[in-house]
Amino acid sequence: MNEGADEAGWDVQPGDEIAPLVEAVGRLLKVCREAAGMRAADFGDVMGYGEDMIRKMERGQRIPRPEFLDRADTVLKAQGHLRAFMEDMRKAQYPKKVRELADLEGRAVELLMYGNHNIHGLLQTPEYATALFEMTQPPLSPSVIEREVGARMARKSIFERDPAPALSFVQEQVTLERPYGGEAVLRRQLENLLRVGQLRNVTIQVMPTQRREHAGTQGLIQMLKFVDGTGIGRSDGAFNGRPVSTPRDLRILELRYGMIRAQALPPGESLAFIEQVLGRL
Repeated sequence: MNEGADEAGWDVQPGDEIAPLVEAVGRLLKVCREAAGMRAADFGDVMGYGEDMIRKMERGQRIPRPEFLDRADTVLKAQGHLRAFMEDMRKAQYPKKVRELADLEGRAVELLMYGNHNIHGLLQTPEYATALFEMTQPPLSPSVIEREVGARMARKSIFERDPAPALSFVQEQVTLERPYGGEAVLRRQLENLLRVGQLRNVTIQVMPTQRREHAGTQGLIQMLKFVDGTGIGRSDGAFNGRPVSTPRDLRILELRYGMIRAQALPPGESLAFIEQVLGRL
């Protein structure tokens, strides 16, 4: 992961499949600049970047931010040709693993997720996600944290899909009580859980700490099911933590998740429990 990013964008990682797209955008940027009669150095001065940065973007070595393309389109009088790639670059700037996960989530018709350490990423507020990334060791640079948080928030478009997928979350009680980022951050996070929990296609359940039997002792579980009957899943304590997709392996995870759901509080009681935790803050 590149930590030398600045406001112009991020370096393209070797072997990344988005490299051809970034190169094409870079060539278009150069064509527009030359058509406007501007040298790279002059264009950089107007945009607030050095000539070397402009050259890197034109060579496809640096992913330009959507905001950069928006302003460049105006400066170079590109008539919308650069702005047309803003959404593509918005997706391209996210880490490869996040793009791959977002693609899977975008195709899933059902998601099953058990979290035992923190609130699941799809349920996180920007402040909560930022607090988590700020605790990463070794420390991440501010620009990398911004990139990771932006990518995580972009995945939440899954809640706006039509038809909507069925989303099931089971959260350990401790994840609702540990104040990552402070009590104000936790308060907004719990309020977000209550809002999302009201959606008809979303089920949020709480696993009380006092439970004497617990099928989730082997850790995190995530499963995604697709319309063709296939799926993919992962658990920290099964299959060496590797993603699995065979019917047999998925059945093991599904049985384990089903038991976790049965042992957790029902959805209505879970939302009431979250309200109680919120009221104590």
